[in-house]
Amino acid sequence: MPDTEFDCLVCGTCTVDVLTRPVPLSEPPGAGRLFHVGPIGAVTGGLVCNAGVAMSRLGLRVAAAGLVGHDAWADVVRAGLAAEGIDATGMEARRDVATSTTVVLVDPSGERSFAHHVGACAVLDAGFVERHIDLFARSHWAMLGYFGLLPALETSLMDALGAIRNVGCRTALDTAGDGGTLADLAPALPLLDLFVPSLAEASRQTGLSDPRSIVDCYRAH
Repeated sequence: MPDTEFDCLVCGTCTVDVLTRPVPLSEPPGAGRLFHVGPIGAVTGGLVCNAGVAMSRLGLRVAAAGLVGHDAWADVVRAGLAAEGIDATGMEARRDVATSTTVVLVDPSGERSFAHHVGACAVLDAGFVERHIDLFARSHWAMLGYFGLLPALETSLMDALGAIRNVGCRTALDTAGDGGTLADLAPALPLLDLFVPSLAEASRQTGLSDPRSIVDCYRAH
């Protein structure tokens, strides 16, 4: 492993999930109803927290970079990262947006429905990467995502990845949601060391169903 301060910098989506259960989802909730539920919990989510926590627990040196608002949910994010020993130097707060937040309604069977405010994740772009490029230079790998949920970054992904590689940091990209479009992804593929879509996301991007054909399509770009 090269002599860098961090093994991986995780950059991108960062959310707070507000878990509410049990809520009956088999019928419309209607107006003016009261649901008695169990204790309501707030946990961190998104690539920055999910992948960052997993890598930290596996013993890697991890740093986080993402956008949050000036709100109570941002404190939940920072506390969650700190509890896992993740460097949060790259967590940037903005007053013009709120922290990305999802209310997760869980019914007795475990089925879920979601109410989501995309918030700060919608405005994370290549300029954010450039502002924190010194942090990328201190890491061996950068994992970005989720592609498909970062509209401002996806249209400038090639610029962001180019800047990251120019400081000697290797690049990985994860996907989520509908997987994003191949039109936005294709120019950036040559700048990726690792790309990890699910089969469903890769199929939506390429219009193909056979895994070998999907790989060939990516490599053709």
